[in-house]
Amino acid sequence: MAQTKLNEVTKVFTEDDGNEIVAVDDVSIDIDDGEFLVLVGPSGCGKSTTLRMVAGLETVSSGTINLDDRVINETPAKDRDIAMVFQSYALYPHMTVRENMSFGLEESTEMGDDEIAARVEDTAAMMGIEDLLDRKPGELSGGQQQRVALGRAIVRDPAVFLMDEPLSNLDAKLRAEMRTELQRLQEELDTTTVYVTHDQTEAMTMGDRVAILNDGTLQQVGTPLDCYHRPSNLFVAGFVGEPSMNFVDMNRRTEAGETVLQSDRFEYPISDELAADVDGSSDLVLGIRPEDIAISDGAPTDAHDIEATIDVIEPMGDENIVYLRFENDDASLETESMIATVGGMRQFESGQRVTAHIPEDAIHIFDASTGEALHNRRLEPVESEPPQL
Repeated sequence: MAQTKLNEVTKVFTEDDGNEIVAVDDVSIDIDDGEFLVLVGPSGCGKSTTLRMVAGLETVSSGTINLDDRVINETPAKDRDIAMVFQSYALYPHMTVRENMSFGLEESTEMGDDEIAARVEDTAAMMGIEDLLDRKPGELSGGQQQRVALGRAIVRDPAVFLMDEPLSNLDAKLRAEMRTELQRLQEELDTTTVYVTHDQTEAMTMGDRVAILNDGTLQQVGTPLDCYHRPSNLFVAGFVGEPSMNFVDMNRRTEAGETVLQSDRFEYPISDELAADVDGSSDLVLGIRPEDIAISDGAPTDAHDIEATIDVIEPMGDENIVYLRFENDDASLETESMIATVGGMRQFESGQRVTAHIPEDAIHIFDASTGEALHNRRLEPVESEPPQL
């Protein structure tokens, strides 16, 4: 196990014509000993490049990478005590599973044959692949190959595991099973793990913390729930969550001592407390998660009730995803829309007029020019219910 630290790490690629591309820009992350950290972001955001720099497969343009108190920028990959699991599995096709798992130990350690064989057998039993040891990769399913690739990394007992989208080639059911298996293994081994994915479900369910990247820049590091409920900016708010957060461009104005957020389609009064959070900014973006919008078929009764029309309904079984549109008498203005999620047993119809309630304690407010979060939703602690006698 080891503490891993990235300090202002930057990676610049130079093209043939001399143009420079900044793939990773000044990224700093402290990864605790035994932590499971997930690097997540859209394709091309720099997450795999960051992982490859930690592994020693890419050079660092500037900044430092530390393993405990040792700077490893110039340390060859084979000497870093780091094991990497690739998206493509990277198994040697001419070798058996046993040989694939043994190869790294034979090349990088002075362990004897009997000790290597025992370690491979133990790891194979842990991974549930002991009956596959004498097969070759071409005889295995995708899930079995993934277990072999993980076993090959585990057998080395490294200080750090690096995993680059290791589940992306599996079908949805097997991917869900392997997520659980990886979490169990990481808890059992207690080894520092850095896991790269573009799948936010993996990020939210697997990581102790997540580090969200966009265009090579670190956007936020925090627990999955912190990033979900307290996003640092518009990008994080829109990236985390499915369906994603609704956004509406608003202008702040004050009338008769009351602060109101005004969009093209509706106005939204806010409390003095919330107004203080956004003081100094006039161009704002209101954000609301789909699950926080309440839909009813009655008339508006509250200042935060807004009339809407149901456009499309997507039944998902346990819930319905409802697309709402907000209109007014000015046909020159574009129709504003939002997505809400409601229970699967609730029945609505396309074209139905409804009232959408957007509670103030659930909204987020962002600065429209910088994207910075000015106000995040209020989170109240949930009191546990007394046991039923």
